[in-house]
Amino acid sequence: MNLGRFAKTIAAGLAALLVSGCALALPVEGPKPVIDTSISSELKPFYEQRITWLTCGGGKAVCGEFKVPMDWSKPDGETLKLSIAYRPADNAKPLGSLIFNPGGPGSSATSWLLDSAEQIGTSELRKNYNLVGFDPRGVGKSEPSVKCLDSKGTDELLYGDTGLELGSNADLAETRRSMKAFIDACVANSGPGLGFIDTVSTAKDLDVLRALMGDSKLNYLGFSYGTYMGATYAALFADRVGRMVLDGAIDPTISDEQQSVYQLAGFDQALRNYLADCLGSADCPFSGTVEKALAKIKSLLFTIEKKPLPTSDGRELTIWAAITGLIMPLYSQSYWPALSQGFAEAIDGDGSTLIQLADAYNDRDEKGAYLSNLMEANFAINCADSRAPSDQKSMLEQNAKMLKASPTLGRYWAWGALGCEQWPYPVSEKPKTWSAIGANPILVVGTTGDPATPYSQAVSLANKVLANAKLLTFNGEGHTAYGQENRCVNETVDDYFIRNVVPTEDPNC
Repeated sequence: MNLGRFAKTIAAGLAALLVSGCALALPVEGPKPVIDTSISSELKPFYEQRITWLTCGGGKAVCGEFKVPMDWSKPDGETLKLSIAYRPADNAKPLGSLIFNPGGPGSSATSWLLDSAEQIGTSELRKNYNLVGFDPRGVGKSEPSVKCLDSKGTDELLYGDTGLELGSNADLAETRRSMKAFIDACVANSGPGLGFIDTVSTAKDLDVLRALMGDSKLNYLGFSYGTYMGATYAALFADRVGRMVLDGAIDPTISDEQQSVYQLAGFDQALRNYLADCLGSADCPFSGTVEKALAKIKSLLFTIEKKPLPTSDGRELTIWAAITGLIMPLYSQSYWPALSQGFAEAIDGDGSTLIQLADAYNDRDEKGAYLSNLMEANFAINCADSRAPSDQKSMLEQNAKMLKASPTLGRYWAWGALGCEQWPYPVSEKPKTWSAIGANPILVVGTTGDPATPYSQAVSLANKVLANAKLLTFNGEGHTAYGQENRCVNETVDDYFIRNVVPTEDPNC
């Protein structure tokens, strides 16, 4: 057993490509910091620093970096440099800057901005706002970039299989051994600062960036984990919240254990929705009812668990690669045909498509190289933010909840607390309250069929946790909604960002 078991913690979407450079970087004039007299003297050097902007990526965007305290409780101590990219608005007189986070934790916002800017929001949003993406501490090119194993070691961690009986004493002992080796490599290869990559510290970094972009209030768009970052910022700096959209929302008041149960239930429901759709088509690899198809998938997974499948590139599809390959296309309905192909091949004894889907999820290219540190950063930030109890009694109780949440997939979500059990740094202190009293209205977007951040969390965040928020429901499938094909969602969010129109009631798109 290995980290493949913990693939559920890697958040939504595919990892962005590496930041592309250019032959000659030229200095560019950028925003001037907003001066805030309330900032303490020890923090002024961070809030009033000037970013040196350089051309990069070959498009409109420019790149730079800014400094933040490594340990926010000791601002006069060591510092970290964080990577940033900035795309000026298409309009000559923009409404200001909009900082966005694509999720993860671990996805590089600078890479998204340089390589996929036209996929961020809508053309109306890009026309009216300067888009800003920064790599949070630990992510991408920001310090301390989390680095652990080489490609071969990462392959073994994500795709390997010991052949031991799941849940046996030998299996659990091997898991603890492999996790210790992985964590030791992270500590050895990531450099100083690994103990300070929690989301609360990142939210404080975000406030520095707000000021450096010349804005007195933060305009923010967060997807998936980015909603947790946004909610954390609002909890710490409620009076500095401008227009904030949290899409694919996470309820920060829910425990790590309950988050896992909700997420697994979300994937189970997404799998059922996929099967209901699949069974109505001629090329579906299943027949009969959804329950019958689920039973066939459960049997297939158990078969792969005992005997991995061959693939076209010579690797074996282990149970952990199969689970990752199954999960990846559940994030978006557009990937469902690929899942059908993967299931059809696997039923015939071929794991090629499923392992390719797992590779896409893990950001692994066809040559075996990993294109980002998404997995490592995801793991490290999650362990910094929360840790589930790993005593035997607690894990057995959690295992039972997982099996109840998904009889098909729950077996492979068991013993999840072992992932962070040996992380050597303390869990970060959370805000005392998440209500963000005094903040401007926050728009929370939830998708009814979202597998990774189930809709119930958006409802809870908007209606119970935040003191001043409105819920925007998208009745559909997939993870996150804004910037995609639904006109109702896009127009509602654009009206909020561009015209400051807060919906009086849920549009129920």
